[in-house]
Amino acid sequence: MTIPILLADNSLMTSAVDTANKFGLTWPQFLSNCISFIIVCILLQKFAYKPIVTVLEARREKIAEGLRNAEKIKAELADAEKKKSDILTQANAEAQRMIEDARSAAAAVGEKKTQQAVAEAEQIIAKAREASQLEHDRMLTDLKREVGRLVISTTTKVTGKVLTDDDQRRINEETASQIAA
Repeated sequence: MTIPILLADNSLMTSAVDTANKFGLTWPQFLSNCISFIIVCILLQKFAYKPIVTVLEARREKIAEGLRNAEKIKAELADAEKKKSDILTQANAEAQRMIEDARSAAAAVGEKKTQQAVAEAEQIIAKAREASQLEHDRMLTDLKREVGRLVISTTTKVTGKVLTDDDQRRINEETASQIAA
């Protein structure tokens, strides 16, 4: 079946119709192909395209939510890093303060121990002087006694006379006063 078309340029139209006829194009077949194509498009739209678009939209939402969560986590991480830095700074300051306190306490204890050691040393020196003085006095007394005995013994031998207790006491006193001087 040929299609009669009336146009101003009949030759162009005739060649188009001839070409359509050569390829086996007929209007009923063309219309049925168009209707089939429209039905297939509607079915694809309803059963394929919309579910795919819905899945893609859901996926897009999940990706957007993931990005928002990533930004939120990044912000929380930055906040945690800042808090960590603040805590470390505070801990370092506290540790430095404790070190300074320990140093000052050690210095105070050291000074106290030094003063205590000096006081103990002075006490030891005083006791040593006292002991030395007592030993000196004891030795001096022993020496006086020994010198007095020797003087009495020598005097007895030189004079050949036995000395009385009064004589011995007087000689001891004279000898002691001469030794002390």
